[in-house]
Amino acid sequence: MKQLCLFFFFLTLSLQAQFQVNGIVKESTTNKPLPFATITTNNGINTISDVDGKFSILSTIVISTFDVSYIGFTKSTVTVEKNKKYYAVVLSQRTNDLNEVVVPSENPALSIIKKAIENKDNNNPQKKLSRFEFKSYNKLILTANPDSIDGRIDSVFVKKSVGATFSKIDSSDYKFKEIIRQQHLFQTEKVSQYQFSNAKLKETILGTKMAGFKQPVYEIIAFNLQSFSIYDSSYELFETKYNSPIANDALKDYNYKLLDSLIIEGRNTYMIYFKNKKKRKASGLEGVLYIDQNNFAVARAVMRIKGVLDISGIHDFKYIPNDDLWFPSDKTFKIVKGKNDDDIKILGGTVQFDGDIKKDFKRRKKEASDYTYLLSQSNNFDVHYNTPIQIKKSSIAIEIKDDAINKPESFWNTYRKDSLDNRSQKTYLALDSISSKKRIESRIRFGRKIINGYLPVGKFDLDLRKLFSYNNYEGFRLGIGGVTNEQFSKKYRIEGYCAYGTKDGNFKYNLGMATRVGKFSNSWIGISYTDDVREIASTVFAIDKKAFKIYDPRPINISTFYNYVSWKTFIETKIIPKTESIWELSRTAVEPKFNYIYNANGKLYSNYIMTTAMVSLRWNPFSDYMQTPTGRIEVEKRFPKFTFQYTQSVPKIWENDFDFSKIDFKTEYEKKYLNGQKTSLLFEAGYAFGDVPLTHLYNTSPNNITKETIIQRMTFSGKNSFETMFFNEFFSSEYAFFQFKHGFSRVTLFKKIKPSLVLVSRMAWGNLQKPEQHIGLDYKTLNEGYFESGIELNQIFKGLGLSGFYRYGPNQLPKFEDNIAVKISYVLNLGL
Repeated sequence: MKQLCLFFFFLTLSLQAQFQVNGIVKESTTNKPLPFATITTNNGINTISDVDGKFSILSTIVISTFDVSYIGFTKSTVTVEKNKKYYAVVLSQRTNDLNEVVVPSENPALSIIKKAIENKDNNNPQKKLSRFEFKSYNKLILTANPDSIDGRIDSVFVKKSVGATFSKIDSSDYKFKEIIRQQHLFQTEKVSQYQFSNAKLKETILGTKMAGFKQPVYEIIAFNLQSFSIYDSSYELFETKYNSPIANDALKDYNYKLLDSLIIEGRNTYMIYFKNKKKRKASGLEGVLYIDQNNFAVARAVMRIKGVLDISGIHDFKYIPNDDLWFPSDKTFKIVKGKNDDDIKILGGTVQFDGDIKKDFKRRKKEASDYTYLLSQSNNFDVHYNTPIQIKKSSIAIEIKDDAINKPESFWNTYRKDSLDNRSQKTYLALDSISSKKRIESRIRFGRKIINGYLPVGKFDLDLRKLFSYNNYEGFRLGIGGVTNEQFSKKYRIEGYCAYGTKDGNFKYNLGMATRVGKFSNSWIGISYTDDVREIASTVFAIDKKAFKIYDPRPINISTFYNYVSWKTFIETKIIPKTESIWELSRTAVEPKFNYIYNANGKLYSNYIMTTAMVSLRWNPFSDYMQTPTGRIEVEKRFPKFTFQYTQSVPKIWENDFDFSKIDFKTEYEKKYLNGQKTSLLFEAGYAFGDVPLTHLYNTSPNNITKETIIQRMTFSGKNSFETMFFNEFFSSEYAFFQFKHGFSRVTLFKKIKPSLVLVSRMAWGNLQKPEQHIGLDYKTLNEGYFESGIELNQIFKGLGLSGFYRYGPNQLPKFEDNIAVKISYVLNLGL
């Protein structure tokens, strides 16, 4: 969703002449469109019609004629007429087959594709070459063709039978048309160096500039608009992956058809059309592969998805005779508006779609913004291969040089394929002015902070999560807190909070400060002091970032807490590739706020001191990262992800009372499907040994209150908690937890009621060593396991949902109704 938001966000910023010919190719007998027909102009421009038979030709010089050809049909030559911009080309079937294409197979296209799959390792540059490097120039624009828009002036005199009447009419189309005659709506450029060695590909951005921004929006630069390689098992368009048409198992997903033969760079190629076997249009890729007739390599590829957005990606290759290899030369990516049943509201504006004609009985009148499109074009040059290459910081997939945003115009003139036309030059001037006037950069910065749970106030970011909460021990917890931001200092930070509980009548507070000691690794060293309360036996991974929520439902019903007063010194760092880690040394005074005594070898403790050393580390080995001048961003989130935490008591230091160790582990996995479904897996385990009080053991996140009826127990559901397990029912010194979730795509019941169905199963096993040491609470252990399953109906209406869970297995309760938990859920979609 974030990609769609940012795409249309730049649409709202808006608000060398080209010769253009548009048209459609149809079959003479049925009048049906012919997809992917070949169009060749007199000046050597080649293009193809889209899946609806439509085509568009852009040229900087006048086109006098163009040829349209399609396998099995007679070629047609069309003469371009003055002032005529749209041509309906009708092709007639020919009786003789294509003689020059002879493939001994029942389905020629299938035989060719099998050969392409069989030979792809020999044709893939990343398999055939041990190393290579090249530079690439990319230009991305959001624009529209002014000739496509019917722009009307805002007032006219309408003649009547007697005289004339002054009539005011809509002028938005006219104004929009005048804007895009002068400039694009958005524009960005970058120059990159790509290096490949030891099966790793790295992009180093040497220069980048973005219209309207002194500092580019780095997330846009990191968008993976289309795959680098056409030979990977999955192909990516606009950060969505699809099974490749030449994957090893592609034949089960695609149908293939031989369209034509074409000469590219003096070599004969087969033109193969492929389409996903599923009937739904948005269920997969379709397009055309141009396959070399001799080595069965891909010489050109056109990939397309048509749905809410109409997306296409084109890959062009240059033939290297000495190596019998097609090497990537150019890439083109384009998005235009597609169709959807509903308008989409984004960042205060509305994006409209045509909807279903059969359902609505009429089409919405097209507006000027319907003609906008996003176009990204890349040109590769200065190619070197099989020469010595040393990739620095290879764990970073994309690195933006510190001086990349400050390149002079001479730098850009060196690398641009063509000099900027008047529209492009005016785009930078106009959008820089608009951005400054409307404070676009500060608004984006403000939005980023809000989404992460902070409200920027000058040099301080107010933590919205500290303002208000509720639980059964503190009552209403009111507070204020936050952290200094980059306007205060890029090297130092001060953070803290203060809170007051209306029920327990106590203040809680924290104060910390840190200094950055490593820019590339974003390493900080600091110290903090905290006096606060925490839920007993809760598993807390220090490296986890607490997600921003308008409300946090689970703590509402918690009543057993312990007070902790802690001094700690810490180091935060990303110095280990693809990890984040916190290294901590702390002294904590603990006071349980419930009836509890810990018996450690005959010595009774109602409160105690724990001095510990701890390391908490998150490892995302399959993700890709981008290093920017302002920090590191995870640009490609891949699973599984792993989190480790080890805690060791430090004996005889700072009055430590106990000797113990704790090992905690968590792994997460997600798989998203093309039809909108998603499967999530979560596994957690923990092991505590030595003298460990109940406050620091495990409770496996219960979320059910002890009430008589189902309705009385009805509360808000948690994210990964046992909805049927009662608070303080089970405790463990060692445990394993597994959760399975499968979410189906949303189903439209009514126009505004579109629930998403999620199936959930959770299970846990555990054991408590030395239970006699813990005095005061009645509890059970998880030796026989705990099981619950349920159904979530999320986002039934305006984010509200309902879920139901059932408890079964060895720990099932005698009364049937006591095993049932009904919960309310709420999903807030921030859109990014």
